[in-house]
Amino acid sequence: MRRMFPIPAILIAALPAVAMAQAGPFQDLAALERRLAIALGADIGQPGGPVAPIDRRMKLAACPAPVAIEPPFAGAVVLRCAEVGWRVRVPLLAGGAQMQQAAMASAPRPARADPVIRRGDPVEIRAGQPGFSVSSQMIADQDGAPGDRIRVRADAKSRPIIVEVVDIGLVRVLGI
Repeated sequence: MRRMFPIPAILIAALPAVAMAQAGPFQDLAALERRLAIALGADIGQPGGPVAPIDRRMKLAACPAPVAIEPPFAGAVVLRCAEVGWRVRVPLLAGGAQMQQAAMASAPRPARADPVIRRGDPVEIRAGQPGFSVSSQMIADQDGAPGDRIRVRADAKSRPIIVEVVDIGLVRVLGI
C-alpha cells in the first residue's frame, strides 16, 4: 500500500506566485499579437495580417517600453525592443498591401521634409548596438529627408544597400 503525504498549505499557496515569477521576465506574445493586429488592421490569416501566430517557443525578455512596430516592408513587419535588443520579423499575408496603399492614397499626406542628403553626397553609414558602433563612408544614390529610406553604395561598381536617413550626411543600417 502506498502512503500519501499531505502537501503543506504553504506550498499550495506559493505555486501561483512561482508560476507568475517564471512568466514575468518574458514578453507577453499574445498581447504583442493583439497590438500587431490592431496596428495592421488585419488579424492572423487575413490579407495584410500576420501569416501565422508568433511562435510561442520564443522566450523574449520583457520590453520595459512599448514594443516598436515598424511599417510593413518586403512582405513583413518588424517588432523591435531597442531597450533589450531583440527584434522579431513577422511575415504578412499577401493582399493587404493593396488595401493599405489604397487607404494611404486617400489619406492626406503630411508635408514632406526637405532632403538633407542629395544624390552623390558622401554619407557616413552607422550600425551598432548599445556599447559599440561601426561606421563607413558611402555615396548616396538618392535624395533623402530624415526618416526616408535611400540607396547608398561604396563605389560605382558595388551593389547598393538600403539605409535610413538620420541627419545631414548620416544614415543608419535598417534593422540594427
